[in-house]
Amino acid sequence: MQAACLCRVRPFDKLHSFTTVEGMKSQSPMPTPHNASRKPANKKLVAALLKWFAKEKRQLPWRATRDPYQIWIAEVMLQQTRVATVIPYYQRFLEIFPTVESLANAEDGVLMKAWEGLGYYARAQYLRDAAQTIVAQYNGKLPTSREALLQLKGFGAYTSASVASLAFNQDCAAVDGNVMRVLSRVFAIESDTRKPAAKREFQRIADALVPTGSAGQFNEALMDLGATVCKPKKPTCEACPLIRYCRAYQEGRVHELPLRSPQREIPHHHIAIGVVHKNGRVLIALRPKEGLLGNLWEFPGGKLKAEESLADCCRREVLEETNLEVEVGKCFSVVRHSFSHFRITLHAFHCRYERGRATSKWSQKIRWVKLSELADYAFPTANKKIIADLSANPRFTRD
Repeated sequence: MQAACLCRVRPFDKLHSFTTVEGMKSQSPMPTPHNASRKPANKKLVAALLKWFAKEKRQLPWRATRDPYQIWIAEVMLQQTRVATVIPYYQRFLEIFPTVESLANAEDGVLMKAWEGLGYYARAQYLRDAAQTIVAQYNGKLPTSREALLQLKGFGAYTSASVASLAFNQDCAAVDGNVMRVLSRVFAIESDTRKPAAKREFQRIADALVPTGSAGQFNEALMDLGATVCKPKKPTCEACPLIRYCRAYQEGRVHELPLRSPQREIPHHHIAIGVVHKNGRVLIALRPKEGLLGNLWEFPGGKLKAEESLADCCRREVLEETNLEVEVGKCFSVVRHSFSHFRITLHAFHCRYERGRATSKWSQKIRWVKLSELADYAFPTANKKIIADLSANPRFTRD
């Protein structure tokens, strides 16, 4: 399935009801973000947050180590991914790749299999790219400054700040969606969090609040507060250590903030997939290294065209991608899946090989494998669901 057929876990735009930082100061005695670290009220706010965190912080495996490598792996996995999902992946990944050097030398198949199911697969390749640079230029040790970390593949503003603060005690704030939500409510900031300028403003506010020498604790505390108390829906304000400082709570506006402009309508595509059978084996293809779902295996297929049946789409796509002519049989699996910017419905058909020599026209390689061997290859999540249905319906049948 070509990547094209399917089409990655952060200036205030003034709204008509926008409240400026200066306006916040004049309207309320609540703390303001300007020069936050120098304001007594904000120092008390930070102290209350850290006191709460000392008592309520979540016990997570990556918090039991000061190893920069392990902290880095955790921070990358946690992007756009729930903590409960990350824990087993984190533990298994470190068993397979216990050091920077082992990650730098990882083979494609082993690396992608270790990441299989975690999503945002480019992260895995960026990890290896960065590990190779660390081995080549830093003797296998992560650089200790945020500025140096930013030069590594996959290290953006958030990852560099989180690793620098947690692993090297650098005084920098890590800002993600959880942090923006907390700050927008505490300071009643009416800025569209979908806008890049808003992210920069929240970064300045968080930087001003960071307590010297305790940035790591501060960052983790804000993350935990956003994840467990100041949640997007149904926040438990009465349990919040910042309730007395929170302007949104005092003004009865917690559920109004943060502000987010309406998301554009997400397109939906129907995809026909062909599981081609030949002599007890099925055909799989390795997607290109770059682009969506890079370096993952899949069954051939593609997007439905106008005025085309799903069966005809399947037949056409298999021919275009592999040079094989097939008899299209029964649709045995329908899988719905969402990406960040679009949704798909996969319709998987049993196909019987008729003629032609399999050729990888756009994929890196193609391979005939036994059904029992599919578990050895890394597939996207949607294809994994098809494989589960294939196990229950393994034989070609006509519709």
